[in-house]
Amino acid sequence: MSTLFTKIVKGEIPCYKVAEDNIFLAFLDINPLAIGHTLVIPKKEVDYIFDLDDDLYTDLHHFCRKVALGLRKAIPCLRIGTAVVGLDVPHVHVHLFPLNSMDDMNFMKPKLRFSDEEFAEIADKIKKEIKV
Repeated sequence: MSTLFTKIVKGEIPCYKVAEDNIFLAFLDINPLAIGHTLVIPKKEVDYIFDLDDDLYTDLHHFCRKVALGLRKAIPCLRIGTAVVGLDVPHVHVHLFPLNSMDDMNFMKPKLRFSDEEFAEIADKIKKEIKV
């Protein structure tokens, strides 16, 4: 059975895309911890990050870096944090968070809510800064 993220890759579920190439996709988290909270996934469905082959693992991190550099330009912050948890969706995904404090990565805090228009505006702002 396809994961939620595979359905996004196939276009069966919409997303707020910020970057894409033939192998990876980056899109806004719909339950963000911070403005610009982005998920980066390989299009290939793999459950656990350490099950990726060496090349895909390395390339994923290179793609994350490109997205993070654009994200930092688009959303003012001190740093871009990363997290790989992998318990909620069985498809490898890297969280990229604009950070101004350690609390910005607290998965227990209430999630932010945005309208479709606000999500689209945030995604467009980030997309313009990413060089993929």
